Amino acid sequence: MNKKLATALSGSAVLVLVLSGCGDDGEKKVNDWAKKVCDQVQPQVKKIVDANTSIQKEATDQSKADVVQKTDSTAFQQMSDAYKAMANGVANSGTPPVKDGQKTQDDAVAELNGIATSYANLKKRVDGLDAKDQAAFADGLKGIAAELDKLSKSGNDALTKLQSGELGKAMKNQKSCQRTESPAPATS
Repeated sequence: MNKKLATALSGSAVLVLVLSGCGDDGEKKVNDWAKKVCDQVQPQVKKIVDANTSIQKEATDQSKADVVQKTDSTAFQQMSDAYKAMANGVANSGTPPVKDGQKTQDDAVAELNGIATSYANLKKRVDGLDAKDQAAFADGLKGIAAELDKLSKSGNDALTKLQSGELGKAMKNQKSCQRTESPAPATS
């Protein structure tokens, strides 16, 4: 029952890493901006990966519903907080010194805040499940897994734009924006 949830969460980790790994640019202002963003985003990426890992550890049919519920609730809150912190990091880094920089920044911040809100809503949903009724709990998790799957596939146009062109090239050059290995999805 929780394997589908863990698989969907693993997919959402890809969205987190969209800010890492891009191209190559030597312009100082762009590189300075990219460094600010990357330095603030990287710790949040680690928090999200760690939250995914905690869910995957409980992604077995033998896990007790109350343990799964507590683990998922905590992980969703951590993810919500991390996405909110990423949005703040992008916002606090100033306007990217590129064409349409303000719009690019605004779009990315709005998208990250939207993802944070979605995870906060998932936390509320998992908290509201009846962990004492195994069948009802499993059905509730299926609904949450479907929502996670949708969230992991949600449009990331603003983030894609943020990590494209000059900004993407500069971000790729930042050590704090280099991809780290994410945990493998849970298997059936």
